[in-house]
Amino acid sequence: MSMEKKAGPRAGFAPVGIRRTKRILFFLGILAVLAALILGTFRFLARDTGTTPAVQTAPTPPPPAAPVPELQRQAVPRGSNLGDILAKLGWKPADIHRLKEEVKPVYDLGRIKAGHEMRFLGPSGGDWTSIEYDIDENRYLVIRNDNGNYSSEIREYPFEVRPAVLWGTIEDNPISAVNKAGEGDVLALQLADLFGWDIDFYTDIRPGDGFKIVFEKKYLNSEFSGYGDILAAEFTNQGNTYRAFRFTCPDTRASDYYDPEGNSLRKEFLRSPFKYSARVTSRFSHSRFHPIRRIYRPHYGIDYGAPIGTEVRATAGGTVMSAGWNGGAGRMVKIRHANAYETMYLHLKGFAPGIRAGAKVKGGQTIGYVGSSGESTGPHLDYRIIYHGKYINPLGWRFRPAEPLRKEFLESFKKDAEALTCALNAPLVLYAVFGSGCPGPF
Repeated sequence: MSMEKKAGPRAGFAPVGIRRTKRILFFLGILAVLAALILGTFRFLARDTGTTPAVQTAPTPPPPAAPVPELQRQAVPRGSNLGDILAKLGWKPADIHRLKEEVKPVYDLGRIKAGHEMRFLGPSGGDWTSIEYDIDENRYLVIRNDNGNYSSEIREYPFEVRPAVLWGTIEDNPISAVNKAGEGDVLALQLADLFGWDIDFYTDIRPGDGFKIVFEKKYLNSEFSGYGDILAAEFTNQGNTYRAFRFTCPDTRASDYYDPEGNSLRKEFLRSPFKYSARVTSRFSHSRFHPIRRIYRPHYGIDYGAPIGTEVRATAGGTVMSAGWNGGAGRMVKIRHANAYETMYLHLKGFAPGIRAGAKVKGGQTIGYVGSSGESTGPHLDYRIIYHGKYINPLGWRFRPAEPLRKEFLESFKKDAEALTCALNAPLVLYAVFGSGCPGPF
């Protein structure tokens, strides 16, 4: 007899209800893991940045901007001093006095000169932070204010100096010839000063005269800023050629100009009491018709016609004997020089600062200004020279030269002069010439 088995689930298979329960539990496990991962990531980020969600607050306002400094430039007016300038800027007398006293060990602010620039830096309405003053073309004074503590120093402008060569031919005067060749008036005046011992640039110049110059040009921040020294020059006047070479003595560091043989270009006296701004209107004479007295009488000087205010310079170093009114001569300066010479400068408008009896002056120093004082029919200077008590003709007298270059420096000087001569003769290839057998000081 066969026995039948009851129907039931197949071996190895769970019932349907059990399988569904396991599936639900599996998905719940996955969700739990995901939740744990998300929470852990959030906590890690919060710990890494050191931040936690916070209540949002208003942003902190930025600090007020510092006041912008302003720069004021001012040229020193003629007849003004530091006190006048600072008083107009609102300075108190006590503050001006303190500034001058604290800066005096470095520079005397009482010596500021008309035309030189001053620069003031500071915030609008606030205390100044620095002051600069141009002492000369190479140096300037810097004064700093650090919360009321002053410091000062003299600095040099960082010029770049480049050599240059210029040729020119005179058609009417040296200034226009130099201008036509592309350079400024100052270079022409330097040239006139250089040869002023041998050439009177008011009476001797002729059309066709020529010149060559090796000189320095100064640049500041790649912009032309002025002229340096003339290193060598040649001037041909009425068929006569004059040459000058600058040389600095190694021991004294003093510089002067010499001819090719080492003789000094300087003489006892300059040929003229002007740099370059006058013409001869009357010459030395033992019998000249006086334009005011209407009689014939000696005229023991040279009259130069020039605009009122033109600077008059001493033609040699010496001691002022007198400076004041002298009858028909008007305002006059008289100077005693070495070797029994005296010079006189008549009909002046006024005197340069410091010019008084007993004052020491140097050759070329400004001593007064052209005027028309005394017995005069117009602006001019009457220039006279006395030698051993007698008047001499300033234009005809041969003055002795200064001391020549010392013998121990002649060899070095002539090497430099040879190189500079090469440069004078090669204006367009200055450096090329120096590299082709003419080694020079550049």
